[in-house]
Amino acid sequence: MSNRSNVLLSLTAAVACSCSSTPDLESLLSSLPPELESQEWHVGPDVHVDQTGTWRFAAPLHAAFDPDAAMEMVSFVDGFYRAPANDGYDAVVDRLMDELAAAGFGGDDARFELDVLEEGMTNGWTPISATLTLLADGEKPHVLHSFTKPNEVDRVMLPINAPSCAVQGEVVLRLEDIKKGNILVTDVGAAQVLRRARSRGAAAVISASLESFNEDPSGADRHAEAIQFRTLPGGTEMPVAQISRTSYEAIEAAVERANVRKRPVSLSLKAEVSFDSRPLRTVVATIKGAKHPERAVAMVSHVQEPGANDNASGVGGLLEAARALARLLKTDALEWPASSLVFLWGDEFSQSETWLEQTEMTPIAGISSDMTGQRRDTGAIALLERMPDPGAIQTLPPDAHTPWGAGVVESENLSPNGFAVIARCAMIDVGLIEGGEWRCADHPWEGGSDHDVFIAKGIPAVLFWHFTDFTYHTSLDRMEFVDPTEIRRTCVTILSAALAVADPRPGDLDRYLKSLEMEKVLRVEKARDFEDASLEAMWKMWCDGARNWLRKLCLDIDDDLPK
Repeated sequence: MSNRSNVLLSLTAAVACSCSSTPDLESLLSSLPPELESQEWHVGPDVHVDQTGTWRFAAPLHAAFDPDAAMEMVSFVDGFYRAPANDGYDAVVDRLMDELAAAGFGGDDARFELDVLEEGMTNGWTPISATLTLLADGEKPHVLHSFTKPNEVDRVMLPINAPSCAVQGEVVLRLEDIKKGNILVTDVGAAQVLRRARSRGAAAVISASLESFNEDPSGADRHAEAIQFRTLPGGTEMPVAQISRTSYEAIEAAVERANVRKRPVSLSLKAEVSFDSRPLRTVVATIKGAKHPERAVAMVSHVQEPGANDNASGVGGLLEAARALARLLKTDALEWPASSLVFLWGDEFSQSETWLEQTEMTPIAGISSDMTGQRRDTGAIALLERMPDPGAIQTLPPDAHTPWGAGVVESENLSPNGFAVIARCAMIDVGLIEGGEWRCADHPWEGGSDHDVFIAKGIPAVLFWHFTDFTYHTSLDRMEFVDPTEIRRTCVTILSAALAVADPRPGDLDRYLKSLEMEKVLRVEKARDFEDASLEAMWKMWCDGARNWLRKLCLDIDDDLPK
């Protein structure tokens, strides 16, 4: 048995003995092998480790979090193609309400609130069935893709907002070859060619688009069977379907054979969808703070999108995090937090916008829980995306952007705070609990999920996610690629960071400031190596501002919120 395994077993046993007190961290740290002491398993600045700050929450939450219960919910959510306000989306919202009510939210204890926010009427799009058949003269019909149930793999062959249809037409592989009634088959995104295909008289567009980061990192070419998930503009009338690379090659081969024999090749696309006008709902579960119930840290996980990791894992993991915290608080295994904790589930971006518009609380931080469970063989690792800081303006090691790409950040728009330091401490704490087996990193802001909504309103926010996942936004993002251990690690990190901001103590400050100083030394050294005096000055200014923010958070607990 490895040293890492011994550390993990020791810590697990210590936590199991008493969730109401943290285990003896000092003795556990003394038994760590050198690579764990240096935190090399985390790509990013090191943190100072002791039993304050996020550690007060990470150990008991890790013990209380039930990965099997989280996976049961993930599996339920993955059984539906979730588009905003469609049948699957509403089924998940209803199940969340039931599960939260069973956990005590919205019941007799007024400290556990449960509500549903509604915003307008939405045209909920639900796919019912579809079949795409290759018809080559002189050959048997070949069904390329089909589905009749919401849990089937090929369900994403219909992009969101695609219409019902029953069309058949001769295949063309180039835009310039389209004649009235042809079906265009292309390897670029349908939205890129839709207008031109329609103007030339095409009957439908079939797309085999796939992103470069969807290539199988194992070299086994599993991505050849992937169908990319897409969304079309509302009101799209042209029939559209997505296909795999394997199907695209089958169509190309059939066209090549047909050219030799001078016989036509056609495709038949039959699709049934429904549109239902209904309100777009957001689930809000709140644990009211004991001293400052009007202040809130929000954790947000979006329901829409049809993947198991994106984002059934975020939905199921955040649900179990809420239930685990409720159990600990009800049994006095954790002290009641000073400020409130808010859990949100709904439509990405709009859920956060709706809650921020309608709440009477003062949000002090936000966390996006998105894609929290990827198995290692997807190629993804756990990531903490910081809010805009100098690393987003000039990225130097150990920072690196993901294939998602850098966002645009201007130095004058930076608003220093120490939330990323707290979030990083939480990630390192959970990694220690896992015996250093958790490969993870933090990286500069890129944007693309609910944290952006909070940041735009001047509220500190971070994203916890996994990337690069070769199954991302494809039909391959299903339960076989979900790791319950990874869900627990990520969601315990999220909740530990949230609790550390909701319930800060003066004794937490020393750890955070030492961690911040470790980051400052690293950032300044890298800027000097790069001979970038401007970047060095930006990092010094950022760290000074973060220091003030952390002092305000931990010491002036009953005063105004840190700015």
